[in-house]
Amino acid sequence: MAEKVSDTPPDRLSLDPRSEHFDESLLSRGVGIKFNGVEKTNVIEYSVSEGWIRVAAGRSRDRYGQPMTLKLNGKVEPYFEHPPEGQEAAASDE
Repeated sequence: MAEKVSDTPPDRLSLDPRSEHFDESLLSRGVGIKFNGVEKTNVIEYSVSEGWIRVAAGRSRDRYGQPMTLKLNGKVEPYFEHPPEGQEAAASDE
């Protein structure tokens, strides 16, 4: 029997591989963000419990070549764009 994978994204997630909140397996499912009711596609990191997202500040880069970010406060609603691997077939069989 396949183990049940949560359909709720984690409280905090980052696109930066250097971050402790980076999780490639979750990101491979595609994580969408609604921020204050508006779909955002440029989110680099988010925290639901603290109510913020980080977005790139244009094309600006820091001295290490990483994008400069802005921290925006508001209501964060993450969701998965795709079902977990292995569950697509199970869902289509029903």
